[in-house]
Amino acid sequence: MALSQSEQKVLAATTAVDSLISEGLIFSGMKIGLGTGSTAMPAVKRLAERIADGTLKDIKAVATSFQTTLACEDLGIPVYTLNDRAIGGQLDLAIDGADEVAPEKTLIKGGGAALLREKIIAYNAKHFAIVADESKKVDGHGTGFALPVEIIAEARVPVVKALEKLGAECVLREGVKKAGPVITDNGNMIIDCRWKQKVNAAELEEVIDDITGVVECGFFTKNVPVVFIAHADGSVERM
Repeated sequence: MALSQSEQKVLAATTAVDSLISEGLIFSGMKIGLGTGSTAMPAVKRLAERIADGTLKDIKAVATSFQTTLACEDLGIPVYTLNDRAIGGQLDLAIDGADEVAPEKTLIKGGGAALLREKIIAYNAKHFAIVADESKKVDGHGTGFALPVEIIAEARVPVVKALEKLGAECVLREGVKKAGPVITDNGNMIIDCRWKQKVNAAELEEVIDDITGVVECGFFTKNVPVVFIAHADGSVERM
Protein backbone atom coordinates (compact mmCIF):
# COMPACT_ATOMS: atom_id res chain seq x y z
CA MET A 1 0.00 0.00 0.00
CA ALA A 2 1.31 3.44 -0.93
CA LEU A 3 2.20 5.76 1.93
CA SER A 4 -0.01 8.81 2.43
CA GLN A 5 1.47 12.29 2.45
CA SER A 6 1.32 12.37 6.26
CA GLU A 7 3.08 9.01 6.47
CA GLN A 8 5.76 10.24 4.06
CA LYS A 9 6.41 13.26 6.28
CA VAL A 10 6.94 11.06 9.33
CA LEU A 11 9.18 8.69 7.36
CA ALA A 12 11.33 11.55 6.03
CA ALA A 13 11.68 13.14 9.47
CA THR A 14 12.47 9.90 11.27
CA THR A 15 14.99 8.82 8.65
CA ALA A 16 16.68 12.22 8.69
CA VAL A 17 17.07 12.39 12.46
CA ASP A 18 18.32 8.81 12.78
CA SER A 19 20.71 9.19 9.83
CA LEU A 20 22.13 12.47 11.12
CA ILE A 21 22.66 10.89 14.54
CA SER A 22 24.54 7.96 13.01
CA GLU A 23 26.68 10.39 10.97
CA GLY A 24 27.51 12.54 13.99
CA LEU A 25 25.70 15.67 12.80
CA ILE A 26 23.17 15.31 15.63
CA PHE A 27 25.01 14.65 18.88
CA SER A 28 24.80 15.09 22.65
CA GLY A 29 25.49 18.62 23.82
CA MET A 30 24.73 20.16 20.43
CA LYS A 31 22.88 23.37 19.56
CA ILE A 32 20.08 22.61 17.08
CA GLY A 33 17.58 24.78 15.24
CA LEU A 34 14.12 23.26 14.93
CA GLY A 35 11.74 24.23 12.16
CA THR A 36 8.04 24.85 11.79
CA GLY A 37 5.24 23.04 9.99
CA SER A 38 3.74 19.63 9.37
CA THR A 39 7.00 17.95 8.35
CA ALA A 40 9.26 19.65 10.89
CA MET A 41 7.01 18.59 13.78
CA PRO A 42 7.68 14.84 13.27
CA ALA A 43 11.41 15.66 13.32
CA VAL A 44 10.98 17.45 16.66
CA LYS A 45 9.08 14.45 18.00
CA ARG A 46 11.76 12.02 16.79
CA LEU A 47 14.46 14.12 18.41
CA ALA A 48 12.50 13.98 21.69
CA GLU A 49 12.25 10.18 21.38
CA ARG A 50 16.01 9.86 20.95
CA ILE A 51 16.51 12.07 24.01
CA ALA A 52 14.06 9.93 25.98
CA ASP A 53 15.78 6.65 25.01
CA GLY A 54 19.15 8.01 26.15
CA THR A 55 20.75 8.32 22.72
CA LEU A 56 21.03 12.11 23.08
CA LYS A 57 21.66 14.30 26.10
CA ASP A 58 22.02 18.01 26.84
CA ILE A 59 20.40 19.17 23.61
CA LYS A 60 19.91 22.93 23.32
CA ALA A 61 17.18 23.88 20.85
CA VAL A 62 16.33 27.16 19.15
CA ALA A 63 12.79 27.21 17.77
CA THR A 64 11.64 29.00 14.62
CA SER A 65 8.11 29.80 15.82
CA PHE A 66 5.64 29.80 18.69
CA GLN A 67 4.35 26.46 17.33
CA THR A 68 7.76 24.85 17.65
CA THR A 69 8.46 26.41 21.05
CA LEU A 70 5.21 24.98 22.42
CA ALA A 71 6.00 21.55 20.95
CA CYS A 72 9.46 21.57 22.55
CA GLU A 73 7.96 22.57 25.90
CA ASP A 74 5.44 19.71 25.68
CA LEU A 75 8.18 17.23 24.71
CA GLY A 76 10.70 18.37 27.32
CA ILE A 77 13.29 19.82 24.92
CA PRO A 78 15.00 22.90 26.42
CA VAL A 79 14.48 26.00 24.25
CA TYR A 80 16.87 28.94 23.96
CA THR A 81 17.25 31.94 21.67
CA LEU A 82 20.17 32.67 19.35
CA ASN A 83 21.09 35.49 21.74
CA ASP A 84 21.47 33.28 24.82
CA ARG A 85 25.05 32.81 25.99
CA ALA A 86 24.59 29.05 25.79
CA ILE A 87 23.96 29.42 22.03
CA GLY A 88 26.19 32.36 21.18
CA GLY A 89 24.51 33.11 17.86
CA GLN A 90 25.68 29.91 16.15
CA LEU A 91 24.01 26.51 15.71
CA ASP A 92 25.55 23.14 14.88
CA LEU A 93 22.58 22.11 12.73
CA ALA A 94 19.14 23.33 11.67
CA ILE A 95 16.45 20.87 10.57
CA ASP A 96 13.24 22.00 8.90
CA GLY A 97 10.66 21.27 6.23
CA ALA A 98 10.20 23.02 2.88
CA ASP A 99 7.35 23.93 0.55
CA GLU A 100 9.45 23.38 -2.58
CA VAL A 101 12.83 21.74 -3.24
CA ALA A 102 14.45 22.28 -6.66
CA PRO A 103 17.24 20.16 -8.18
CA GLU A 104 19.95 22.60 -7.04
CA LYS A 105 18.54 22.23 -3.49
CA THR A 106 17.22 25.77 -3.51
CA LEU A 107 14.03 26.08 -1.46
CA ILE A 108 10.81 27.96 -1.00
CA LYS A 109 9.78 28.12 2.65
CA GLY A 110 7.20 30.12 4.55
CA GLY A 111 3.91 28.34 4.01
CA GLY A 112 3.45 28.59 7.76
CA ALA A 113 4.45 32.28 7.77
CA ALA A 114 7.59 31.58 9.84
CA LEU A 115 10.12 32.28 7.07
CA LEU A 116 11.98 35.10 8.83
CA ARG A 117 12.89 33.12 11.93
CA GLU A 118 13.45 30.00 9.83
CA LYS A 119 15.97 31.86 7.67
CA ILE A 120 17.73 33.47 10.64
CA ILE A 121 18.21 30.02 12.12
CA ALA A 122 19.09 28.26 8.84
CA TYR A 123 21.65 30.90 7.86
CA ASN A 124 23.31 30.78 11.29
CA ALA A 125 23.73 26.99 11.30
CA LYS A 126 26.90 25.12 10.33
CA HIS A 127 24.78 22.41 8.70
CA PHE A 128 21.22 22.50 7.33
CA ALA A 129 18.87 19.55 6.76
CA ILE A 130 15.48 19.50 5.04
CA VAL A 131 12.77 16.84 5.36
CA ALA A 132 9.95 16.62 2.83
CA ASP A 133 7.37 14.38 1.18
CA GLU A 134 7.61 13.72 -2.55
CA SER A 135 5.10 16.44 -3.49
CA LYS A 136 7.65 19.09 -2.49
CA LYS A 137 10.18 18.08 -5.16
CA VAL A 138 9.93 20.40 -8.18
CA ASP A 139 11.97 21.23 -11.27
CA GLY A 140 12.06 24.98 -10.53
CA HIS A 141 10.50 27.83 -8.55
CA GLY A 142 8.08 30.61 -9.36
CA THR A 143 5.02 29.02 -10.96
CA GLY A 144 4.04 26.48 -8.29
CA PHE A 145 3.99 27.18 -4.57
CA ALA A 146 3.67 30.92 -4.01
CA LEU A 147 6.78 32.69 -2.71
CA PRO A 148 6.02 34.29 0.68
CA VAL A 149 7.43 37.77 1.23
CA GLU A 150 7.22 39.16 4.77
CA ILE A 151 6.69 42.91 4.72
CA ILE A 152 6.21 45.89 7.00
CA ALA A 153 2.48 46.68 6.87
CA GLU A 154 3.02 50.40 6.21
CA ALA A 155 5.00 49.56 3.05
CA ARG A 156 2.45 47.22 1.48
CA VAL A 157 1.56 49.28 -1.61
CA PRO A 158 5.10 50.29 -2.64
CA VAL A 159 6.40 46.77 -1.99
CA VAL A 160 3.65 45.22 -4.13
CA LYS A 161 4.44 47.70 -6.94
CA ALA A 162 8.13 46.75 -6.76
CA LEU A 163 7.31 43.03 -6.82
CA GLU A 164 4.97 43.52 -9.78
CA LYS A 165 7.85 45.20 -11.66
CA LEU A 166 9.73 41.92 -11.15
CA GLY A 167 6.87 40.12 -12.91
CA ALA A 168 5.16 38.77 -9.80
CA GLU A 169 1.44 38.42 -9.28
CA CYS A 170 0.88 39.42 -5.65
CA VAL A 171 -1.78 38.42 -3.13
CA LEU A 172 -1.99 39.57 0.48
CA ARG A 173 -2.28 36.40 2.57
CA GLU A 174 -5.58 36.27 4.47
CA GLY A 175 -6.08 34.54 7.80
CA VAL A 176 -7.99 31.31 8.35
CA LYS A 177 -10.52 31.49 11.20
CA LYS A 178 -9.47 35.14 11.48
CA ALA A 179 -10.84 38.22 9.74
CA GLY A 180 -8.16 40.11 7.84
CA PRO A 181 -4.56 39.41 6.88
CA VAL A 182 -2.18 36.89 8.41
CA ILE A 183 0.08 38.55 10.98
CA THR A 184 3.42 36.80 11.52
CA ASP A 185 5.07 36.06 14.87
CA ASN A 186 7.03 39.26 14.21
CA GLY A 187 3.96 41.46 13.69
CA ASN A 188 4.29 41.72 9.90
CA MET A 189 2.19 40.83 6.84
CA ILE A 190 2.79 38.24 4.10
CA ILE A 191 2.55 38.85 0.35
CA ASP A 192 2.37 35.63 -1.71
CA CYS A 193 3.96 35.91 -5.17
CA ARG A 194 3.77 33.82 -8.34
CA TRP A 195 5.29 34.26 -11.77
CA LYS A 196 4.10 33.08 -15.17
CA GLN A 197 7.41 31.34 -15.78
CA LYS A 198 10.15 29.87 -13.61
CA VAL A 199 12.62 32.28 -12.01
CA ASN A 200 16.19 32.28 -10.73
CA ALA A 201 15.75 31.89 -6.98
CA ALA A 202 19.31 32.88 -6.03
CA GLU A 203 19.14 36.13 -8.00
CA LEU A 204 15.65 37.04 -6.83
CA GLU A 205 16.41 36.37 -3.16
CA GLU A 206 18.90 39.25 -3.25
CA VAL A 207 16.72 41.56 -5.35
CA ILE A 208 13.56 41.08 -3.28
CA ASP A 209 15.37 41.46 0.03
CA ASP A 210 16.74 44.80 -1.21
CA ILE A 211 13.24 46.28 -1.62
CA THR A 212 12.59 48.85 1.10
CA GLY A 213 9.82 47.54 3.34
CA VAL A 214 10.59 43.87 2.73
CA VAL A 215 11.66 42.08 5.89
CA GLU A 216 12.53 38.73 4.24
CA CYS A 217 11.50 36.47 1.37
CA GLY A 218 10.96 32.73 1.28
CA PHE A 219 13.73 31.80 -1.16
CA PHE A 220 16.46 29.85 0.69
CA THR A 221 19.57 29.57 -1.50
CA LYS A 222 22.61 30.52 0.61
CA ASN A 223 23.04 27.58 3.00
CA VAL A 224 22.67 24.50 0.78
CA PRO A 225 21.01 21.69 2.74
CA VAL A 226 21.10 17.94 2.74
CA VAL A 227 17.56 16.91 1.76
CA PHE A 228 15.59 13.79 2.76
CA ILE A 229 12.54 13.18 0.55
CA ALA A 230 10.18 10.32 1.37
CA HIS A 231 8.22 8.66 -1.42
CA ALA A 232 4.90 6.83 -1.49
CA ASP A 233 6.69 3.51 -2.13
CA GLY A 234 8.40 3.76 1.28
CA SER A 235 11.82 4.80 -0.03
CA VAL A 236 13.70 7.89 1.16
CA GLU A 237 15.74 9.81 -1.41
CA ARG A 238 18.75 11.75 -0.18
CA MET A 239 19.78 14.83 -2.16
